[in-house]
Amino acid sequence: MQNTFEQAERSNRGLWDEIAPVHARAYPEVDILREGGIALDEIELQEIGEVQGKTLLHLQCHIGTDTLSWARQGATVTGIDFSRESIAQAQELQQELGLEATFLQANVYDLRAVLSGRFDIVYTSRGVLCWLRDLDEWARIIAHFLKPGGIFYLMESHPFLNMFEETKPGELELLYPYFHQEEPTRWDDDSPDYADASYVSQTPSYEWEWSIGDILNALLKAGLRLESFNEYDRLFFKYFTSMESCMDRWYHLPQHAGQLPLLFTLRARRPGGDGPISG
Repeated sequence: MQNTFEQAERSNRGLWDEIAPVHARAYPEVDILREGGIALDEIELQEIGEVQGKTLLHLQCHIGTDTLSWARQGATVTGIDFSRESIAQAQELQQELGLEATFLQANVYDLRAVLSGRFDIVYTSRGVLCWLRDLDEWARIIAHFLKPGGIFYLMESHPFLNMFEETKPGELELLYPYFHQEEPTRWDDDSPDYADASYVSQTPSYEWEWSIGDILNALLKAGLRLESFNEYDRLFFKYFTSMESCMDRWYHLPQHAGQLPLLFTLRARRPGGDGPISG
């Protein structure tokens, strides 16, 4: 199985190296940053709170749009990603914008060997969990890099969604298991890239499913204390073709508005310290 994991991660790293330049051109968040704005949503801004003067570690940062947004909010940021090309694009954007940030190419699972220090906030967001082969170790690494009293924050698509395929416009068919399987699912078809519909990647992806129970229990076993868990009926990209824009850069299923969970967020804290780091 270890060989399978290594093959999966090699292919996934190749995929993100391939599509990083595509995303640097296609992401609307890049233009938002260039115009002086931030690529963050009101949900995470409210749920994380004030970051001015705080240290923030961004796991799986891709091309760094969220990382640089937190820098613009006043945080001292470090972004890590296993894709060399993603980090190169992040550094290029950072230099263009003139923002302070540290970017490091590293697999999450190797991070303790290449990064020192502790952070007030560990953050990860949007399409990150499916690339992780070991959620318990991921949670232990998060706990390791948090200062006592520091918080971990996650925004992610709801695993409930991954059970369905839109076989006909507006019709969702239950095709896939909800619960975790040890071996990843290989995806290799002609589906267009989520950010650029004109681009079809040439590299297969290998993805793991994780249930809500898997996610919460991994963090609890690592010693973190859950502070909030919220679910929403909108998503940050057009997962199904029948999805429609419901607000800026957000999509929903109009035929199931208010009925199905599409997104969740959670905030957890490492015990200790002098109390909350934000209001």
